[in-house]
Amino acid sequence: MYSTVELRDVTHVYVTPREAKLAIEELSVSIAPGEFVSLVGPSGCGKTTILSIIAGLVKPTRGNVLINGEPVRGTSSSVGYMLQQDYLFPWRTIMDNACMGLELTGQLNDQTKQKVIQLLEGMGLQGTENLYPYQLSGGMRQRVALVRTLATEPEILLLDEPFSALDYQTKLQLEDLIVETLKLREKTAILVTHDLSEAIAVSDRVIVLNRHPGSIRRSFVIPEQIRSVQPFYAREQEGFNDLFHEVWMELEASDRTGGGGAYV
Repeated sequence: MYSTVELRDVTHVYVTPREAKLAIEELSVSIAPGEFVSLVGPSGCGKTTILSIIAGLVKPTRGNVLINGEPVRGTSSSVGYMLQQDYLFPWRTIMDNACMGLELTGQLNDQTKQKVIQLLEGMGLQGTENLYPYQLSGGMRQRVALVRTLATEPEILLLDEPFSALDYQTKLQLEDLIVETLKLREKTAILVTHDLSEAIAVSDRVIVLNRHPGSIRRSFVIPEQIRSVQPFYAREQEGFNDLFHEVWMELEASDRTGGGGAYV
């Protein structure tokens, strides 16, 4: 099957003046176009390192990383990265913050500005263009961060715990909005999260990683009756609780059988 993202036997070692630590060992995974995949695992199993490698921010010690069949040789506009913090500049308006990626990539013009306005409207942020970040709630700021990421039209979206700092109600609302937006735009997405319920509710597939060093322990394909509905309602579907328990047990087993230390 054609893959948008492919990691082939990826191993990464972090080297410091005092020691070398194995973060990821012989990790191989393929992600199909439009697929939403979540990575879960114990702290320190290399989840964020995997995203950084896919984004081209970190070069793996060994192995190959491919985007649309081409080797990753640094950062690319085809990959967008959304973090836990929104990193909006407090001295810039919401519109200027949302246009930042377009500015940096030389794509800012009247046409792309109009697309940003449409994205803001689609996120329920109409009328905020001339406001500043301090005037928005945490959930609204994260939506601005998503608009900033989507404005450059990335094919792949990397999500590093983007909901973890939000209150539960806002988190559920943003889950629905992001999943709906990504499906509508046919984006491929990879989410790192510690929230198993969230991972199952938003994903097509959940990958459980082993601890120290990171490697794939087990992959769960989410049943159609769960992934065909919005994340908020997915939690109410038949089989959700059983699947949650199964993933939880696998994660617990991964935590118990971990080896030596590694970086995240």
